Amino acid sequence: MDKIFLTDLKIDTIIGIYEWERTTLQTLRFDLEMDWDIRTAAASDDIADTLDYGAIANTVVTFVEASRYQLIETLAEDLCALLLRDYPIPKVTLTLTKPVALHGQNFAKIVIERNKA
Repeated sequence: MDKIFLTDLKIDTIIGIYEWERTTLQTLRFDLEMDWDIRTAAASDDIADTLDYGAIANTVVTFVEASRYQLIETLAEDLCALLLRDYPIPKVTLTLTKPVALHGQNFAKIVIERNKA
């Protein structure tokens, strides 16, 4: 299967379990890997035959900016469910990165892979 990548989407949102996190915007980073057969688009050279990754990016930004999750795990799960529901993607892999202050300046990162049911 071919892949379409959408990488390093930086989106500010409220996320976290601590009180200070509930009042401070944090910048999350999103990388998406989506299965997509590009042969039809390659043959036609017509945007109507490919995956509209601009629309997907807008969906991700709109969803994340409006969200108020505590856990990045829940955000990732719900975002993948939304993308699989609203777009003809058979499989999506999402990498979500959040800044954390554990020992200096670090990042927490999760990767989930979901298939269309």
